[in-house]
Amino acid sequence: MLNTNTASDDRHIDLAADLEKHCSSIDLTDEQPPLEHAVSVVSHHDMPSIVDTPSRGQDEIYNKFPAHRKRIIAAVVSFCGFLAPISSTTVLSAVPEVAATYRCDGTIINLSNAMYLVFMGVSPMFWGPIGNVYGRRWVSIISATLFFAFSIGTAVAPNLASFFIFRMLTAFQGTSFLIIGSSAIGDIYKPTERGTAMGWFLSGTLIGPALGPFVGGIIVTFRSWRAIFWLQAALGGFGTLLVVFLFPETIHYKKSEELKGLPPRRKVCIMWQWLNPFRIIRLYRYPNLLTVALASSSLVWNMYSLLTPIRYVLNPRFDLTSPIQSGLFYIAPGCGYLFGTFFGGRWADHIVKKWIKIRGERVSEDRLRSCLAFIGAVIPGCILIYGWSIEKRKGGIPLPVIMMFLQGVAQLFCFPSLNTYCLDVMQGRSAEVVAGNYMVRYLFGALGTAVCLPAIRKIGVGWFSTISAGFLVIATFATYVTTVKGRDWRERMDHKKKTRKDQEAHVEEVEPN
Repeated sequence: MLNTNTASDDRHIDLAADLEKHCSSIDLTDEQPPLEHAVSVVSHHDMPSIVDTPSRGQDEIYNKFPAHRKRIIAAVVSFCGFLAPISSTTVLSAVPEVAATYRCDGTIINLSNAMYLVFMGVSPMFWGPIGNVYGRRWVSIISATLFFAFSIGTAVAPNLASFFIFRMLTAFQGTSFLIIGSSAIGDIYKPTERGTAMGWFLSGTLIGPALGPFVGGIIVTFRSWRAIFWLQAALGGFGTLLVVFLFPETIHYKKSEELKGLPPRRKVCIMWQWLNPFRIIRLYRYPNLLTVALASSSLVWNMYSLLTPIRYVLNPRFDLTSPIQSGLFYIAPGCGYLFGTFFGGRWADHIVKKWIKIRGERVSEDRLRSCLAFIGAVIPGCILIYGWSIEKRKGGIPLPVIMMFLQGVAQLFCFPSLNTYCLDVMQGRSAEVVAGNYMVRYLFGALGTAVCLPAIRKIGVGWFSTISAGFLVIATFATYVTTVKGRDWRERMDHKKKTRKDQEAHVEEVEPN
């Protein structure tokens, strides 16, 4: 941190002058990255992405909180991360009842779920930059409060239009938990420990979508479907209390500190540079971020296209008559996610440590090796057996249940690796990288939710499962290429970025005053 007021003022003036120069001519379609903040404190966000085993000095930044406090923080963000995803599927068991209330077809209510996922995909463009500028705590408090309020709005929605609006507003707030939670894990855990912590955090985000329809099925069997959203509101209120009382600020450096003492006009210019949502999209100039987003998207596509049509697919197949009966099928993937939590993150950390010993240094892409077999073989195999066993009416109830369970376990061997890679690979903008990954994955989740039921009605669950398996295999190939080429891609992009900045600096030096 700067040691004198004079140095601080000079730094602010230089930063503001530079940003102001670019602000008036900003082009959102330009691929030039916005200016990064100067490194003011030692932070894991400012460390290189390829480092040797962290030194003792570097480890100090992760010792701000004792181990028990870290576990509490991880538990809080995991619970909050559970809220938005569970809301995306809880209503699935009640789709016919909601459709009857609003006098529409079940496909329309599934479309509301797709719009929910669209807004989950769009909102990271805003939450990622905001979390970097203002920190984790207050962003979480505000979004948790609004999630609670909009959940109440959904519960009392008098017509279909208001139901859609409140669902979308709830989704927009809920995604902040996923972005802030992942970033907080990166703030408090060392790179070699993040996989395990991320596994616990992701357990909330994955168990929610799987168990949500089971809970919804119980509720809608005995009560009105509106009770589902009253329960969601209660959970949101509890999450708000947890954040207020148990979630401290974890970020090592708030960019907002750099705005102190600046004139309002310059603050506005700088804030636009920092909070510009198109920063997230421009990250995909890096091929490695694009391929990892593709891998995450294939998993989310598979998850939501599997969960969304269960009541319409399995009820006729097994002659089930009530929502609670079809809701029981969601227990299988939910238990798989829970079981995988105990092993998936630890497996990812084990692979990282193994390759550190082999190379003598930590390379971010080595973490991705831990998920290749699961995303390329286990999950496609499970989805193919599931789909064609339903299509051909083979295997009875046990076979699809076992396949859903194994698929759930395998996903927890994939997501911790992919999410933690996003934290490791570009640490100066980790929240934005995570936000971009969530943006792409939930847009694909929305697409899967919207098309799965019409596609299954058209081509059958077997062929639709084959399409999903093919998507996973393609994503696996892209991920493997990233493990081999990702380091070179990053170094070339960083070299181009440095060369461009040097050229700009040279032009400024030769310009007459």
